[in-house]
Amino acid sequence: MAHAYTPGLKVTERAVIRKTRRLPLLGEVLVEKGAAVSPDTIVARTDIPGNPQTVNVANSLGVEPEDIADFMKVKTGGSIKKGEILAEYRSFFGLFKHTVTSPVDGVVEMVSTVTGQVTLREPPIPIQVDAYIDGIVEEVLPKEGVIVKTEGAFIQGIFGVGGETQGVIRVAVEGPDDVLDEAQVKPDDKGKIIIGGSLVTAAAIKKAAEVGALGIVAGGIIDSDLIEYLGHDIGVAITGHEDIPVTVIITEGFGRMRMAHRTFELLKRLQGFRASINGATQIRAGVMRPEIIVPGYQPQEDTKEQDLSQGLVPGTPLRIIREPYFGQLAEVVDLPPELQVIETEARVRILRAKLADGTIVTVPRANVEIIEA
Repeated sequence: MAHAYTPGLKVTERAVIRKTRRLPLLGEVLVEKGAAVSPDTIVARTDIPGNPQTVNVANSLGVEPEDIADFMKVKTGGSIKKGEILAEYRSFFGLFKHTVTSPVDGVVEMVSTVTGQVTLREPPIPIQVDAYIDGIVEEVLPKEGVIVKTEGAFIQGIFGVGGETQGVIRVAVEGPDDVLDEAQVKPDDKGKIIIGGSLVTAAAIKKAAEVGALGIVAGGIIDSDLIEYLGHDIGVAITGHEDIPVTVIITEGFGRMRMAHRTFELLKRLQGFRASINGATQIRAGVMRPEIIVPGYQPQEDTKEQDLSQGLVPGTPLRIIREPYFGQLAEVVDLPPELQVIETEARVRILRAKLADGTIVTVPRANVEIIEA
């Protein structure tokens, strides 16, 4: 029979990780192939053109559009400061003067004798891209960026908010069932990534921001608490660009959901290590998961990596991603080859899985994801 492969979250203490660090526009790459980089190493830079500002000079001076070139004090390509005279018109032998000043610092980009408007271009905006992780530059993308390679622990979450940051991991709870509340956030958590268990509360996030923590990782979060933290609801677009002080990564789902034992135990072993995290999430085409990367971590024992090349097989650990068992962890017991009719009357392939409490359930194969380890 054919094997079914369901993509899932990666949770591994030993992985080869490659991150592409690319500029939004062509620019200059600052490092060479083979160079060792740290998270704050600037690997590439460029300038984004400044915003255009339009000034209706003809209307302000009360002249015809085709005549404005005669009254311009700064010609095309010339620089001007905010408040300086851009154009001037004198009437009645110079007794009356009308002036137009620049609303911004910039350069005169275009003078239109058709519309009578002048376009000013604000100064370019410098953009820099850092390496994000400790590693080696494996490949240089000319004028675009680099690919940085590292080896270490790698954990993916199911949802996150907030951008890239780095901090030292601290496990703040005893076990994966525990709630991360404000009492577990300490004054010395400044610059740290705090690890919770089954839930992180709004109060904990608020206090983490107050003490200067950089990240929080937990199994679940109440959706209303997340909205309170962000100040707005979440749509289906990509996250990661929110203007928030603490990046939050959720490993299991919404509500109180016990963090997977494998994930929690690995995070405990990573306590005290410096990690790079990113809350960016995209659930549509081009799936992007929030991530925790600990470069250079070496497992104490030679652990056997899970082989997923054969797809779903008995014994494969997985997470159910649809009701009525949403968020529960399970293990594949059986994979019947024939199609079966489900409640919606659709004919689909199903599997039988054993939940953490030992219950055997039947779910469509499309409703699960493998937990890679």
